Amino acid sequence: MAKTSPGEFMRQVQAEARKVVWPSRQETVVTAVMVGIMMVILAVFFLGIDTLFGWVVRQLLTLA
Repeated sequence: MAKTSPGEFMRQVQAEARKVVWPSRQETVVTAVMVGIMMVILAVFFLGIDTLFGWVVRQLLTLA
């Protein structure tokens, strides 16, 4: 593999950076809201699982 000079490397980086398509403000907001909703759903889910497992362990410990 041939070595690339620093100047050529920077030109390649700039060329690739120009190809980036940034999301619109609306897409960013919608994505952020969806991430927030999923975080709440998963937090409630894991709270329920943790509570259930805690109850099961407490029940098993009372048998000992």
